[in-house]
This record gives sequence, structure tokens and C-alpha cells, in this order.
Amino acid sequence: MFIQTESTPNPATLKFLPGCDVMGQGAANFTNLEMAARSPLAVRLFETEGVDGVYLGGDFITVTKTDVKEWETMKPLVLGAIMEHFSAGIPVIEEADLDDDDDAADGSIESQIKELLETRVRPAVAQDGGDIIFHSFEDGVVYLTMQGACSGCPSSSATLKHGIENMLRHYIPEVTEVRQAE
Repeated sequence: MFIQTESTPNPATLKFLPGCDVMGQGAANFTNLEMAARSPLAVRLFETEGVDGVYLGGDFITVTKTDVKEWETMKPLVLGAIMEHFSAGIPVIEEADLDDDDDAADGSIESQIKELLETRVRPAVAQDGGDIIFHSFEDGVVYLTMQGACSGCPSSSATLKHGIENMLRHYIPEVTEVRQAE
């Protein structure tokens, strides 16, 4: 198995491409070992000293490190953990409760926002090893969460404000602002 790596705009995060399906259509974000309990792969990665976050995307894994360790030390350990996991044939997620959009295209403002995020935004942020999750739309404000490499990235505020907000305002006049969900 050959695993490629790519840098991301977030210097604390590397994107790992194992050359196989990781999560298919789903995604999972883990910010600590307790959250990762349902993913044998994420648990294995958190066992590597210095791992601070794991994001599992369709065909990639992003790993965020703490400031304590450097990538020169951590990268071979993370690559080894990913390779061992996939070689053993262990599932990535033990339960199948992935995020599914149960909203049909009903024409509502929320469904229009979700459709634009799904078709125009998520593919772009996935290239950088991250994801964006819709939370709500209230009084003209769209609340989103950046995950994976995008979480904590120095340019995530600019992505939200200048990229996503401008695009949503262009297509959906009811949108007045985009904010990070808390």
C-alpha cells in the first residue's frame, strides 16, 4: 500500500491519501480519544503521541498535531498506523450512524444552502483535507463548522467570510452573513 501525503493550509494538519475508500460518502471528525471510540482507525491514530485531531473523509484522512511534536517525527508513525489498519482489514467505523441529509430538495432556504455547500464548497475544502458542516440558518445568518484541516486553519475565517458568505449571498438573497457555529 502506498499512502500519499499532502500539506494543507493549516501547518498543524497533514492530509493522508491511502489510495482506497476511507468513509465513502460520509465523514467523521474526532477531536479526542473518547470521541474516537467508534473508529478503530481514529483510536489507533490518537495513540500516536502528538495527535490532536483526526478527520476521516471520503478517500482521505487528515491528522492534526499538537505543537509538542514535529511532522518529521510523527509522519512515519501516522503512515505506519494507517497502513497497519488497512492491511488488517479492520473497519474504519464500527457503527453506521454517519451524517445523512434527510432533507429532500424541498426548495426551502436551508435546503438551498445545503445544496450549494454540498456541490460548490465541500469539494473545494475537501481538497485541502477538511470539511464544512451546516448547523442552522437563523435571521439571515448561516452557522457553519469547519472540520479537519480547516478547523483552526489561519485562513478559515477568510474562507467563511469572503468565499462562502459571498457565494451564498449571491445565490440566496435571504443570506446576510455566515458565522462559525459555536
